[in-house]
Amino acid sequence: MTTKDTTNSKKTLTGEVVSTSMKDTAKVAVQRYVKHPKYKKFIKKVKNFLVHDKGNTAKIGDRVIIEECRPISKSKHFIIKK
Repeated sequence: MTTKDTTNSKKTLTGEVVSTSMKDTAKVAVQRYVKHPKYKKFIKKVKNFLVHDKGNTAKIGDRVIIEECRPISKSKHFIIKK
């Protein structure tokens, strides 16, 4: 008999709010450091995520924790957890 692990393993990321100009949506920039395969230098990579922000509570410059959720629209797959 096999048992399945039923823990909630949603992806969480930490980033900074870059834009709040859309209704119920914020753009969050998430930074990560990646080691270059040849030169072994750490490079800063930034990726922007569109995040569902009910009631536009986030302000530009806030540090937020975002959590993966069901697709809300074509490009929104995260919500602000804080």
